[in-house]
Amino acid sequence: MGVREGAMENPEDPGRWRAGRGPLWLHPDDDLAPNRPGETLLGELAARPVGRLWRVRDRLLLRSAEAAALRAALDAEERVGDRLDLLAGVGWRVLHSVPLPGEAADLSHLAIGPAGVLCLRSVGHRRARLEVGEDAVRIDGRRAEPHVRRCRRDARRAAHALGRGCGFPVAVRPVLVCVGAASVTVSPALRDVEVLRESDLDGLAARGGVLKPDAVEAVHGVARDRRTWRWA
Repeated sequence: MGVREGAMENPEDPGRWRAGRGPLWLHPDDDLAPNRPGETLLGELAARPVGRLWRVRDRLLLRSAEAAALRAALDAEERVGDRLDLLAGVGWRVLHSVPLPGEAADLSHLAIGPAGVLCLRSVGHRRARLEVGEDAVRIDGRRAEPHVRRCRRDARRAAHALGRGCGFPVAVRPVLVCVGAASVTVSPALRDVEVLRESDLDGLAARGGVLKPDAVEAVHGVARDRRTWRWA
């Protein structure tokens, strides 16, 4: 396939890529494959001031709860990421902490394999009772968090960016993964977002029938390029 006119003058343009394959070569700064689970959260935690005086100040300003929530979210992403990485031996390609336009915005995990493309969002509420509804997750029967809505939105943005980068529609299934919960109940009305426990991730190895190996590599080649996500 020839290079279309003007493509070399604009190195950011995905139109220069082989159709559906991503760039022939990636600069290390643009390759998302080495990203660790929770990379974005690690950066947020590292940016927080440390020291006794800062901890006292955080308590007075009620910011210690924010730090605890970040650490819980990081633990959830790391645990889910470790499970997903084990799927590499059965034909899956996994990316973590895929950056999106916007401050501190990312996709927790993107798994591409025989069962299709999954956009997974980790939810860490240890020893809590979770009730998963159509848009939110209620925790211990009290506060509700918009995890379902965000999971759905993440998958929609991923499908848009990957479709643009690949040059053909890419279906992305949203998956909410509950980590460390005491119990999880799911509303029967929730049909478009799959809800899994952490231990259920191993079962992805037995799923298939959606993407052939060459299609997995094609989508992964586009997904691992940081520049793909500028249009998410």
